[in-house]
Amino acid sequence: MTNPNAGVCDIKKEYIVQKPEKVVNVENNDSHKRKLNETSDTDPKKARNNDQSNKNKKRGQNKARPKTFQDNKESKPCPSIVNVSSKDEMNPCQYSTCKYIHNPLDYLKTKKEDIGKECHLFNLRGRCPRGISCRFGSSHITEDGFNIVDEVQAKIWKPDTKNTLQHDLQLKLQKRKYDFNFAEKLVKCLDKRNKSDKSENEGDLKTTEAKSSDISKIGAILDDDIIKLLPKERKQIDWNNKLYLSPLTTVGNLPFRRICKEYGADITCGEMALCESMLKGFKQEWALVKRHKSEDLFGAQICGNNAYAITKVAQLLEENTELDFIDLNLGCPIDLIYKKGGGSGMMHRIPALEASVRSASKLLSIPFTVKIRTGVYQDKKIAHTIIPKVVDWGASLVTLHGRSREARYTKLADWEYIESCAKAAAPCPLYGNGDILSYEDYKYRREIAPTVQGVMIGRGALIKPWIFTEIKEQKLWDISSNERFDNIRRFTNFGLEHWGSDTQGVENTRRFLLEWLSFLYRYIPVGLLERPPQKINERPPTYFGRNDLETLMASGNCADWIKISEMLLGPVPEGFQFLPKHKANSY
Repeated sequence: MTNPNAGVCDIKKEYIVQKPEKVVNVENNDSHKRKLNETSDTDPKKARNNDQSNKNKKRGQNKARPKTFQDNKESKPCPSIVNVSSKDEMNPCQYSTCKYIHNPLDYLKTKKEDIGKECHLFNLRGRCPRGISCRFGSSHITEDGFNIVDEVQAKIWKPDTKNTLQHDLQLKLQKRKYDFNFAEKLVKCLDKRNKSDKSENEGDLKTTEAKSSDISKIGAILDDDIIKLLPKERKQIDWNNKLYLSPLTTVGNLPFRRICKEYGADITCGEMALCESMLKGFKQEWALVKRHKSEDLFGAQICGNNAYAITKVAQLLEENTELDFIDLNLGCPIDLIYKKGGGSGMMHRIPALEASVRSASKLLSIPFTVKIRTGVYQDKKIAHTIIPKVVDWGASLVTLHGRSREARYTKLADWEYIESCAKAAAPCPLYGNGDILSYEDYKYRREIAPTVQGVMIGRGALIKPWIFTEIKEQKLWDISSNERFDNIRRFTNFGLEHWGSDTQGVENTRRFLLEWLSFLYRYIPVGLLERPPQKINERPPTYFGRNDLETLMASGNCADWIKISEMLLGPVPEGFQFLPKHKANSY
């Protein structure tokens, strides 16, 4: 079989947009150069300032990104009047300095026009939790400003999201009153850098373990009650040939994962959550471990730079969430994480990595997995030296992204190196990750790396989430523009469920939809290709689609992505700005 990345994937000529040739005026160009030279000769200060401004130019997508939306408190209703169905439920606001609107009728006079007549949340749950602030509220808000309730539907509906941060847990974390005694003793005992008082720590650990195992059980006697299994035996993973959706920062949110589950993704994982923020009880960080009921094999990915933080978060998630595994991020290339020693920075901090993996895997009753890159530098691959150690320390599975931190997405993933690492990890399973956008890509990579137990798909799923169906059915799907738009419509509905249907929720949904559209536009319809399938790192010429909607979806112009969002979420607020977060959406 030939390499699917070889050759050029052309668009059929009849669909290519013919651009007019650029005419360069040589005289004007020469005069412009002369002016620049004269300026630098006569005024060297200006020339230095120009050079300095070029040097100080901000690099990267995350530098000073504008906020897409910011609401004023004076224009929002007080929570005390939002979700009220009758006068009997109304309670006065407890805060004397509250700046929100407290009269429902006053708020309705200033409220923006509804986006639509049907509220998805009301139809689904029987009661919209956003009440009078809902932007689709005409179907469930009375003239007096009360929230209508469909009692029959409300009784049928059950919450479909787990792992929500409870208020009492948040208070404990904020006040530092959560008991991490076991995690701290475990790290002290297993961290080889702590040689002093080791015997005392080991004694404390044995006592703690005895207490935790000395719990009375009711029911039938199991094998585990008679024969105490080793941690490695108790946490074995068998995900042979399963399709794993990569934990994707920002774009791998819960609504997107639901889309991928519908198309056949077997394993899903939450976005990377920072240990430091989890331990402080930040709601936005805890939202990253939320799990939808459709995610039958789901894990959380954590990122930290020391064994204490990683082990404490492992204990925290073990005791307060429902997860099938916890993954440690050793591949994040972001400077903010790397410079603090987290993410791919941990690959050069072996003692800290050893203490983290040993402690977390020992503490957990669920598998502890690791996601790693080939190395930090492109010319120095080190994953093959780290992976066997990580396996010995207690990791149940390793995922290898076939690129270095330095390479980012400028190079293709090295699947031959992934195969050599899979052999080094054996008998521990290893998953490969990188450059899969079609069934042909999947098949070719599995031929190069037959030892890997399965593949993880990231950008490929963002560009075409139906890739999971293509791989399972071994076909190339020429999906229509209407079907693709239905995916976007479902995403917005899932987003309104997740972030809410008020103005803030609508704009959050819009923001994450735009982030996804910055990848989705890269899909080239199969019927337009001269030689399918599409390759992941090739930039096509500007082309027309087979209809107006397909043409609009192919646009790389941010203004067109906003138009698509307005078709479902109404007009953008005044002064709205959007800049994609990820550079991975570029070619």
